[in-house]
Amino acid sequence: MGRIFLAFAFVFLAFAAQAAETPPMRLPLDKEPLTFVLSNGNKANFALEVAQTDEARMRGLMWRTDFPEGRAMIFVFGEMRRVMMWMQNTPLPLDMVFLDDKGRVSAIHENAVPFSENIISSEVPAAYVVELLAGTVKRTGIKLGDKAVHRVICGACRS
Repeated sequence: MGRIFLAFAFVFLAFAAQAAETPPMRLPLDKEPLTFVLSNGNKANFALEVAQTDEARMRGLMWRTDFPEGRAMIFVFGEMRRVMMWMQNTPLPLDMVFLDDKGRVSAIHENAVPFSENIISSEVPAAYVVELLAGTVKRTGIKLGDKAVHRVICGACRS
């Protein structure tokens, strides 16, 4: 029994040490803000970090404690598909806004729980996911059908 506990403790500490050594990823801010055009005619603008590579999409906001209000991270998947996200190693509560290939809001998950390993699914095909600090969707009034506009979203399509 004692050996099993020691083996478990060793494995746990090894994973904890590796996690503690993993620095958070900080992507450069894009020159162009991400703009949500809301159904009521208002706009919500966000300074944007763009996660386009496999590594950037995999790490996202893991280990980040410094993600200010007014900032967003967009995950670019390059195709429409059912997207699965999670909050493993993510200490900040987040809102996730799923976008179709034209930038329309197709699903929203509010207040994702920090460090949760539960799967957060788009439930419908999505090409992009925008992560925002929890409470941002409610505060700004982002809703299904609203439009996100940025050069990485479907290239030049802006309608």
